[in-house]
This record gives sequence, structure tokens and C-alpha cells, in this order.
Amino acid sequence: MIGLGTATAQLDTSVNIAFPAITRGFDLAIADIQWVVICYVLTYASLLLALGRVGDTVGHAKIFRIGLVWSATALLLVSFAPSYGALLVFRCLQGIGAALVLSCGVALVTSLYGEERRSRALGVYTMMMAFGLMLGPLLGGALTALWHWPAVFWFRVPIAIGALLLLRGLPVSSPHRAGDRFDIVGGLALIVGLVTMLLALNRMREFSAIWFALLSAVAFAAFVVRERRAAHPIIAVEILKQPGFALLNLVSVLANLAAFSVWLLVPYFLARVPGYALAWSGAILAAAAAGAVLAAPIAGRLVGRTISAERMAIVGAVAIGAGLVLISRWTDETPTVLRVAGLMVQGIGLGLFQLAYSDIVTAALPLGDRGVAGSLVLLTRTLGTVTAASIVLMVFEVLQHNHSFLEAFQRTFQLAALLAFAAAGLLALSSRRISAA
Repeated sequence: MIGLGTATAQLDTSVNIAFPAITRGFDLAIADIQWVVICYVLTYASLLLALGRVGDTVGHAKIFRIGLVWSATALLLVSFAPSYGALLVFRCLQGIGAALVLSCGVALVTSLYGEERRSRALGVYTMMMAFGLMLGPLLGGALTALWHWPAVFWFRVPIAIGALLLLRGLPVSSPHRAGDRFDIVGGLALIVGLVTMLLALNRMREFSAIWFALLSAVAFAAFVVRERRAAHPIIAVEILKQPGFALLNLVSVLANLAAFSVWLLVPYFLARVPGYALAWSGAILAAAAAGAVLAAPIAGRLVGRTISAERMAIVGAVAIGAGLVLISRWTDETPTVLRVAGLMVQGIGLGLFQLAYSDIVTAALPLGDRGVAGSLVLLTRTLGTVTAASIVLMVFEVLQHNHSFLEAFQRTFQLAALLAFAAAGLLALSSRRISAA
């Protein structure tokens, strides 16, 4: 039921397939479609940590239910948007709903089981998240063909309502602590810092990125100062200063940056292959998420029993790199089975890494901050994907100026693989510090 509710956000990958239809429907330039993504991602990413703390304060189940109601309403509004401007406003509202749901998902799942079963619960939850990502492109193509682009939004309304009904008997008590209050000033500083940082990453090739970066630095400095003085900080500044914990979050950004190159460039490669229809290309691309679906629950059973979470994270980062190496060897003659294999290996690595990272973060933070822990996991993942959208595409475009599409594709994935291997190396060299965190 929690996984079903989370699907309202994870199935947003179905929107990517509808981009051409949205562009035609509102008579847009292709470049304008980026704001459909930016408005949504900026909104939910900037709110995750703050809402995770709100969930820790007033109750995760309450915030999750509010998120489902909000998401259902916003999705309905987006599907009936009368203009492109209205669609963007409603996408921001949808981002708020996604943040409400995602910020408390991990906390709810782990609260249903004892701490000794935390890794297994996180494995199932990670699998459900990946399953939503896998289904999105497959459903998006079929829905757009049958009912045009609004269908990729309204089809999630009954999912949200169904999850809400199933949550009626959720046996989770409020984690509210006496005298605990949400730090509004710190929350606002954090939101401003995250929004401007994400805009700086998105505008990396433009001069405006400098101003966004400066504003972000000022906002984060204000956040740190505020949290040091706050009686009930959103997140303890001391833990972020621990070398092992800080490095772990940096590695998560790097690993997701490398992995997201698949979703950015592989669709363009598949579009060049003769005989690959849109549905077939979508099915091949879904193999990446399918790998994570298979790996996450298995990793959840192994972590803590036969292998530590730190070593599992290293194995996952290495597997991501190995899958990217296989993809970098694609040519026009590569058999489909080998293409699927490369995507599967990369996806398995990502599933292993994300499960291990989630387990380490939730164990490092106090039990009462479980909402913040789950939000931090999603935030670093989002930072990696946003950074990839700027850096990976920039590298590919630079390479394509002097090389063919295929050569640029191969070299970009070689560099992405090196990034994943570097992430694994950083974890291996600092595993003791991460364990101490």
C-alpha cells in the first residue's frame, strides 16, 4: 500500500514519452518542454528534507495521506490544463504532492518492521520504487497513443485514491515528541538553497548559473547558522560534518550521475536502430530499471547477514560502472540481447547501491529523524540526475563536434563508467569512516 502510494510519483517517467505530444498540443518549441521537468523536480527536491522533518514532528502517516490527496488533485488539474502556463503551475503543485509522499515513504516502511528487519524492508521499498520507474515508459507510450498526453497524468489519480483507501488501517503511531517544533526559518533557508543550487546545476552552461550558485551558498550558510542555534534542527549539522557521512552522500550523487546517463542518451541510440519501434525501444530501456527491481530485495536480505552495507555499496558502484562499460561498446551491429544485458547489469548495480546507501543513512540518523533520513536519500539521488542532465549532455555535445554520434556515445559512457568506478574507489578507501558515521 505504501509502494502503491509512492507509485504516484515514480510513474512520472511516463511523462517523458508524452513530451512530443505535449509539444504539439501547446504549439511549443522543443526547448520549452524542459520546464515541464524543471518545475516538477525543483519543487519536490527543494521540499524533501523540510517535509521529512515535518513528518518526524507531526507523524509520517498523516503527511503521507495528505500527499496522496494533494497528488490526486494536482494530477487531475494537470490533465485538464487549459494552457502551457497553467500546466507549469499545476506541475509545481504536483511536485508538492510528490514531496509529501516521498519524504515519508522510507520512514513508514521501516516503522512497520523492527530495526533487525530494516534492510529487508528497504529492499522491498527500493524494488517498488524501481518498478514504478520501469513501468512508466511502457505505460506512457500506450496511454498517449490511446488518449493523448493528459492520460499520463490522470491515470495516476485512481492509484492515489486506492492507496489512500488501503492506508486506513495503517498501524503506525505518530512519532511526535513533546515540545518538538518545526524550524520554519531554517526550512525556508534550506528550500531557497536547494532551489538555487538545482537551478545553478541546470544552467551550468549559462552565466546565470554563477548568480544562482552564489545565492545558494548564502542560503546554505544561513541554514547552517540557524540549525546550530535551533532547539530542534531539521538535521543535525554535526553529522553532516562527519567525513565518512559527507563522503557517502557525495558518492551517492556521483553514482546517480553516472547511472542517469542511460536515461539521457540510450533513447537516442535506440531511435537510430532500424526496426526498433517506439514500444520496443521503451521495453529495452526498461531493462535498466528491471535490473534494480531484481537486485534490491535480494540485497535487502543479504545486507547485515552475509555482507555489510558499506561493501554492498561498493559492489553496487562497481556493477554500475561495469554495465556502463558494456553500453560503451555498443555498435550498430550489437545484438539486442547484449544491449539488454548491459542495461540490466547497470540497473542491478544501481539497485544494490541504492539499497545499501538507504540502509547506511537510516542507520546513521536517530530513529526519530527517519523522515529526514529517507528524504536525504532521495535528495542526493535527485542531485545526481539533475547534474547528469547538464554535465552528461554537455560532454556528449562537445564530443559530437569532433566525432560521429556513435563515437561520442561510446566515449561519454566510458567517462560515466570511470565516474562510477571512482565512486567505488572513494567508498573502498574510506569504508572505515563511513562505518564510524
